[in-house]
Amino acid sequence: MAVEYEPQVFLFLSQILRKKILDTKGQPLGRILDVVVPLGESYPSVTGILVKPDRLKAPVIMSWPNLVETNGCFVVDSREPEPFREGGTEAEEIWLKDSLLDKQIVDTNGAKVRRVNDLQFLKARGSLYLIHVDVGFRGLMRRVGLEKATDFLLKGLFEYELPDQFISWRFVQPLFSPDLVRLDVSESGIAQLHPADIADIIEELDIRQRTAVFKSLDVETAAETLEETDPKIQVSLIENMEAAQASDIIEEMSLSDAADLLADLPRHKAEGILKEMEQDIAEDVKELLAHPEETAGGLMTTAYLSFLPSTTVLEALQVIRREAEDLDFVYYLYVTDEEEHLLGMLSLRELLVASPETLLSDLMFRRVVTVELDEDKDSIASDFAKYGIMAIPVVDDQKKLQGVIMFKNLLDVVAPELGR
Repeated sequence: MAVEYEPQVFLFLSQILRKKILDTKGQPLGRILDVVVPLGESYPSVTGILVKPDRLKAPVIMSWPNLVETNGCFVVDSREPEPFREGGTEAEEIWLKDSLLDKQIVDTNGAKVRRVNDLQFLKARGSLYLIHVDVGFRGLMRRVGLEKATDFLLKGLFEYELPDQFISWRFVQPLFSPDLVRLDVSESGIAQLHPADIADIIEELDIRQRTAVFKSLDVETAAETLEETDPKIQVSLIENMEAAQASDIIEEMSLSDAADLLADLPRHKAEGILKEMEQDIAEDVKELLAHPEETAGGLMTTAYLSFLPSTTVLEALQVIRREAEDLDFVYYLYVTDEEEHLLGMLSLRELLVASPETLLSDLMFRRVVTVELDEDKDSIASDFAKYGIMAIPVVDDQKKLQGVIMFKNLLDVVAPELGR
């Protein structure tokens, strides 16, 4: 007997508020003003909504299970009739719009983290469960009705997808304060958050608390968190660590981010860390450090994929499976001759749909947009906008491939708030 799986459907509070409430005959009854959930549950289900009737002045409360969503509206399900009950909610419940939207999330030490821009729900088994707090820019754009336009603009101009930034509801506890929501997470549990959220927490702590939280992270999480953290705070965290311990973390960072961090450290500290790093990684980082930070040479990474034109699709895929974990960028593959002159490029998608025996020389695109090592950030930004690509290869004056600039690395310099 086949098992039927219920599809997962996600809704946001911004998609529920102001929606119409209809009766079973399609007559309007009012609009949704707020949503209520019980306190104390990891992922609470919505129990009721606050409705502003079309003909009555006083808002009323309706039980959520009596509603059915259809065609962008909510209809009262007459199979389980229940009269509207006026008044406020119980003490063990919380109105989400009134209590959470636009409030500041703070950590357990009272440091400000982020603003609540939206809330995400999961529809399952006839209920609507609160699962995430949305603290990202995407959530704000959704609130004001510009999410699709923003996605279209960023994707069309820069091939950049605005990321979701969620915090699990089980980490969040409302406070009886008009402006604050508490992020209820300890140092031992903080690694379960997204590195960008951990970076936000660390940035708001004092130096002692910041160091304690950072040292509680495993090496991989610490590296990912450093990449999301303000450069000045990166320096303060690494300066307080032994060179051997710092090198383990920096080795896990992307080469370009590692080079940027080491460039900001005092010279003696940077040299001590480089001596502790694996030799091949240290050499790659030193190569990047030789270029000014806001030029193509300083923005590029040397951890990319390149192949000879005689390489077959099957051979390239085998290399990718073996080495992709250690690379900063895998979306594009570059084709060079034996002296590293850039001949062409292709995308990973083109590689995946091609026949295994096909040569890369038969797949590659030969008119490649490139920049030279000393190209400045403004010129590079213009190229990204003009050609709508995700990365630009960097060549020397002999057209030999030296590295690749990822769009995110450019954003980190020209628009840090978007790069993060």
